[in-house]
Amino acid sequence: MTEPQAVTQTHNSPTLPPKVSWREALKFWWWLGCMSFGGPAGQIALMHEELVVRRRWMSEKRYLHALNYCMLLPGPEAQQLATYMGWLMHGTRGGIAAGALFVLPSLVLLIVLSWAYTAWGQHPWGQALLWGLKPAVTALVLQAAHRLALRTLKGHWLWVLAVLALLGMLWGLPVAMIILGAAATGYVMSRRALPTPAPDASPARPTSAPVPTRDPAPAWLDDHTPPPPHTHYSHPRLVRALAIGVGLWALSLGLIALVFGPAHTLTHMGGFFTQAALLTFGGAYAVLPLVTQAAVVQYGWLTAAQMMDGLALGESTPGPLIMVVAFVGFLGGHSQALFGHPVLGGVVAACVVTWFTFLPSFVFILVGGPLVESTRHMPSLTGPLQGIMAAVIGMIVYLAGVFARQTWLPGGWHMLPDLGAIALTVLATWLLIRKQLSVFKLLGLCTALGLVWQLVV
Repeated sequence: MTEPQAVTQTHNSPTLPPKVSWREALKFWWWLGCMSFGGPAGQIALMHEELVVRRRWMSEKRYLHALNYCMLLPGPEAQQLATYMGWLMHGTRGGIAAGALFVLPSLVLLIVLSWAYTAWGQHPWGQALLWGLKPAVTALVLQAAHRLALRTLKGHWLWVLAVLALLGMLWGLPVAMIILGAAATGYVMSRRALPTPAPDASPARPTSAPVPTRDPAPAWLDDHTPPPPHTHYSHPRLVRALAIGVGLWALSLGLIALVFGPAHTLTHMGGFFTQAALLTFGGAYAVLPLVTQAAVVQYGWLTAAQMMDGLALGESTPGPLIMVVAFVGFLGGHSQALFGHPVLGGVVAACVVTWFTFLPSFVFILVGGPLVESTRHMPSLTGPLQGIMAAVIGMIVYLAGVFARQTWLPGGWHMLPDLGAIALTVLATWLLIRKQLSVFKLLGLCTALGLVWQLVV
């Protein structure tokens, strides 16, 4: 796909870049949605490179200010950051367009891949591809836990909290209870003023943000640029935006419940994925244990093995990793043949799941953006966030264990382990953590090894 042309002046030019047109912004957000591989880390870095360094649409401080706000929110931080940037440049329509275009390409691609999975997932070559991808997924989850632990667990009580969260997952405690307990513990510990270093101000979920550097030239929205009118805080505007957001959620979920009934699969999906969207502190890997527990155990929309296959497909597509929920929705609608047709039911369920997963993110940005821009400071939530992040690490380790069992013991505990899968998991983990191999290259390597394994074994 051809990259849209930047409109910035050269870095040696003392003049401001010209105003970014609405059409040009749409081209960029569409291009970003199609090219945003590499998970949240790569997406945040790509936006920084394009918006701050190359195009000079945004100053460094404005970018990091928005990023810090998105880090405090539940939900996919990269998608929320794109929404914030679009809102900052072109108001409400800009935020909606940026956030939607960041998600739309991956939604379409995942629906197609989900359909292909249901049609050919059990074919030997399909199994060979998935056999290679599953160890890569396990390694990616382990890498996320390792990276977060290095940046977050800087006190003994945080290590204890991470272990307790892991034990809570093993005991089957609800994820919401674990998160709320961790937040309360973090608040109490911060009130006691323990000498625990705060997590890095840069995004610790899933990697850190670009290190602030001195702006090489003025940006279109610079540090001292007068704030656009739509960014001015207004209490009536805040109430109106909040009412519209909550109203859209209530109307959509209410219509589904009214048409299909409160016990229908789509109604359950709307309610559950709204809950998941409000509890996803820590990024996509933090919500996966919650989704796995509910989708596999509580509702039976898919199996644990299928959940892992979906994550493997999600890792290989652009867009936010949380888009794996579209795969969950598709398989849930497909398996129950909603509307009397498996494929139609899968497509509708995938769209419903995506709507309820991302709607809260748009509300958070469009409601909270003016307040953040007007106050220009963040609330002090260090203690609760420390506790939540520690619990998230324990939950991610639990998720890695679930995926490892599915990969290494596909036949169950009574069968011999898959030594090839174990070896590939160790190799993939080493390449990610020690050699810093990119996700895209790792997935390609593991896929090729899976095909070779199918030919040889």
